[in-house]
Amino acid sequence: MDNWRKSSYSGPGDGNECVEIANSPTHVAVRDTKAPSRATLTFPAQVFVPFLEALKTRPPRP
Repeated sequence: MDNWRKSSYSGPGDGNECVEIANSPTHVAVRDTKAPSRATLTFPAQVFVPFLEALKTRPPRP
């Protein structure tokens, strides 16, 4: 996947703590911006939005 884009939350000061995503017709890939050549997480496209929703509803860590 070559169409990587940085999270919209990666503004000034946050640039070192973000992720990038890339879409294809069937999958969404996620990687760490600080280490783009390392491993990526790849999700079937239809489960990516439910994955994000689950992260949003998860209680914060103490």
